[in-house]
Amino acid sequence: MKTNCIPILALLCLLVVTPGFTQDFTDQLFRTYEQYKEPALQKRRIKYADLQPLIGRFTSNSNFHVQKVGESIEGRGLTLISLGNGKVDIFLWSQMHGDEPTATQAIFDILNFFDAPGFQAEKQQILSRLKLHFIPMLNPDGAEVYERRNALGIDVNRDALRLQSPEGRTLKRIRDSLEADFGFNLHDQSRYYNAERTPKPATISYLATAYNYEKDINEVRANAMKVIVFMNNIIQKYAPGQVGRYSDDFEPRAFGDNIAKWGTSLILIESGGFANDREKQEIRKLNYVSILSALSTIATESYKEIAIEDYEKIPRNDRKLFDIKITNLTYELLGNNYLLDLGIQRQEIDLAGHSDFYFKSIIVDQGDLSTYFGYETFDASGYTVVPPKWVASDKKSISKAQALEYLKEGVAFVATSLPDSGFFTPLPVHLMRKAKEPSDFRLNVGQNPTFFLEKEGKLTHALINGFLIDLAQPLEDQHFGNALIFR
Repeated sequence: MKTNCIPILALLCLLVVTPGFTQDFTDQLFRTYEQYKEPALQKRRIKYADLQPLIGRFTSNSNFHVQKVGESIEGRGLTLISLGNGKVDIFLWSQMHGDEPTATQAIFDILNFFDAPGFQAEKQQILSRLKLHFIPMLNPDGAEVYERRNALGIDVNRDALRLQSPEGRTLKRIRDSLEADFGFNLHDQSRYYNAERTPKPATISYLATAYNYEKDINEVRANAMKVIVFMNNIIQKYAPGQVGRYSDDFEPRAFGDNIAKWGTSLILIESGGFANDREKQEIRKLNYVSILSALSTIATESYKEIAIEDYEKIPRNDRKLFDIKITNLTYELLGNNYLLDLGIQRQEIDLAGHSDFYFKSIIVDQGDLSTYFGYETFDASGYTVVPPKWVASDKKSISKAQALEYLKEGVAFVATSLPDSGFFTPLPVHLMRKAKEPSDFRLNVGQNPTFFLEKEGKLTHALINGFLIDLAQPLEDQHFGNALIFR
């Protein structure tokens, strides 16, 4: 691969980085992102076949070197895409876990950035000093069914010692052949992680992996810490307070820990949650901006001046978030009233083909949840739980208007003709085949959260499949996912 070299004088000018240069670069990346975002990738459940036309574009581009470097268990090719002619090798891989695709999308945004006009000085600075290597999807078999593990049923990220999987063997072979100076291990984490002791989601979490049980810090690990501090400062501008630090307990089977042991400064990036961003497109953008900014600081070596003590100042990851938290709810049980908080998760259930999902919510905790937080929080002081009713309908279909009338009457379950297939409905009431009064209503962990709220003798809200509906407001003005079909 060949790239044009810039004159020595121009290169020297680039090295004299003004204080605002990196931040200006970052701001411009953020503002111009839509110019480089890969439009073919808009949802998380991407498949191997979705990537092949995109990879094909770079195969025929002389500025990129594209090669097949291995195969998955089921025979899907593993591709390495390289560019740049610098002496510092940077190795980035994504989707080691098949259901963690946020950074896979960001990788193609980054590749588009390097392929498009604009930012010529910044790109030349990076590519003249670094050589970049990307494996966009390390576990395509897992991605096909949107599962963490590979076709063998193992966690590839726990296969660094035995190397049972062809995906793991490929990862180690490429790392060793490159003797990569820096590695970016790109993952997704649960949306229910928060930055410790705050209500803010851990939208991005970082880790400079330990290479031994003692968690010693050598130069290799220190360099990763410094780059992470730099990236944290970038993210703080766009998602303030929404960065966490993953536990650095040593895991001897994990690739990140071993890659750090083998001499590569390993930067683990976990994409978590962001309000109103279920498909993680805003988090994808943050990956794009922060990774390109990190490549810039590595190219200029400005990260070396960062104090590693700042790494420990990044809040730890915690897991105390719910999709919705309802507080101070009055709940009558066996003739007595109790005050409860409820923590609810809207769990995703994959549809056939693993390209989309529906919600099936559950109560995951109840009681005193004062140390927990929610993407949404509803203070139910003065509100009382009212059990849901059912009604039988002889109509072949129910309109949304009719469903809303049912809600105002305290009805959440409708016995009616059901569609031939499917387990969810966009209507704000549950559908069932036979009329059956919900018996012995109780709030319990593991239960689907469906009931009503009453205040001063009037029904005010419905909670249907974990979605809170204000009965005084139009449904279209509210965020509702789906109700369920009980067959």
